[in-house]
Amino acid sequence: MATLKRMLRHLCTPHWTLRRAFPPSTLHAIEREIRASERLHGGEVRFAVEAALPLPALWRGATARERAIDLFSTLRMWDTSERNGVLIYLLLADHAVEIVADRGVHALAGAPHWGRVCHRMERAFRHGSYERGTASAVRMVTRMLARHYPPVPGRPNELPDKVVVL
Repeated sequence: MATLKRMLRHLCTPHWTLRRAFPPSTLHAIEREIRASERLHGGEVRFAVEAALPLPALWRGATARERAIDLFSTLRMWDTSERNGVLIYLLLADHAVEIVADRGVHALAGAPHWGRVCHRMERAFRHGSYERGTASAVRMVTRMLARHYPPVPGRPNELPDKVVVL
C-alpha cells in the first residue's frame, strides 16, 4: 500500500497542473519534435504525461516505473515491426521520469543512457522548463535510435506522434 504522504500528494495533484505545465502549444511542439525525430531513424518514440496515478494503481503502491511499463503495453509500443519503440513517461505528482524501451533498443542503449536522459529532463523540469526538457530528451533518444536504426524510405509511421495525456 502507498504511503500516506504519497497518496495525499497524488490525490491533491489536480489535472490542471498538467495543463499548466503542458499547455496546448507545448504539446504541439513536443509532437513536432517526435515527428521530426522519426524522420531521422527507423524507431518509434512516444511521450506520455500523467498528473497523478489512478486511485487503484496508487492504492496498490504502483511505482512510476510500473506505470510506465503498463503504458508501454497499453499503447502497444511492443507491437512495432522492428521492436524499436521507446516510451518517455512523466508522472508529475512523483516528479518521476521513466523511459521504457523494447528489449533490442534497451540492449543497445543500456540503463546508463536512459538514466542520463531522465536526469536531463528532471533538471529542466525543476526549473519549470517542461517543453525544453522533453524536447532535449527526444533529441537524445533520436541520436541513439539513429545510430542503430537508420531511416527506411517509405516506412510507415507505426504509432501516433501525439502526446498521450492521461
